[in-house]
Amino acid sequence: MADTAEMIHEDALPGHESTLEPKPEWQPRYPGSGRLAGKVAVVTGADSGIGRAIAALYAREGADIAIVYLLEDDDAAETRRIVESEGRRAIAIRGDVGERDFANRAIAQTLDAFGRIDILVNNAGEQHPDKDITDISEDQLRRTFQTNIFGMFFMVQAARPHFKPGAAIVNCTSVTMYQGSKELLDYSSTKGAITAFTRSLSENLVSDGIRVNAVAPGPIWTPLNPSGGASPGKLEHFGENTPMGRPGQPNEVAPCFLFLACDDSSYMSGQVLHPNGGTIVNG
Repeated sequence: MADTAEMIHEDALPGHESTLEPKPEWQPRYPGSGRLAGKVAVVTGADSGIGRAIAALYAREGADIAIVYLLEDDDAAETRRIVESEGRRAIAIRGDVGERDFANRAIAQTLDAFGRIDILVNNAGEQHPDKDITDISEDQLRRTFQTNIFGMFFMVQAARPHFKPGAAIVNCTSVTMYQGSKELLDYSSTKGAITAFTRSLSENLVSDGIRVNAVAPGPIWTPLNPSGGASPGKLEHFGENTPMGRPGQPNEVAPCFLFLACDDSSYMSGQVLHPNGGTIVNG
């Protein structure tokens, strides 16, 4: 997988938030209340989109942040600036979570910088629209699974020895896991795997005082879709098929990740929250 980053970049993914119009809304909506005071969080895919909104909100609530990202140095630098503007420490770590060695390095760099890890947010992901299953190349299939689900395994495996009771893992699944998506066959399949991974990992870790939950966003306005993650036809009416009739914003999703990372959700594990514009799902 040494060429994964270059292959993804050829598809314009993950995309620059700095060039996106209109700009996604990442700003936290409320003053902080110290719910993550003294904590350290690793957030993958934190350079833009939902990941940036999570990093900003976690920082406002008192956490130091390791910003893990694939390619977009300018976006990662902006997220770091946002975290530091909240009075918290931040480091930016560039690499592919789908490579086990990088996951190990990312956790090691976080420990070197901050001395601990309390929260792991597995948010990094990629998607590629295809109208027919025969259009999905083997390289694309392997790459989507490598990033979306292998990356979560690698990050958890690297972080697990350093978790203490009270630690939290929050994974990003998707409404497509519950509804399906005719143009995102490989992506939706990885999201099904992520939901099963979340529930199974919760069972595995809960007796050690480590909670594992997930968030299943609906259509959210981030660089992922306009940079090649959605077909032009779907992008033109992006989010209009939700009951609310619009796409969501990253700062409408980040509070779910905060809730599941802090003690407000101390009696929840193996669960999924659904910020999806009112779509009813069974899950």
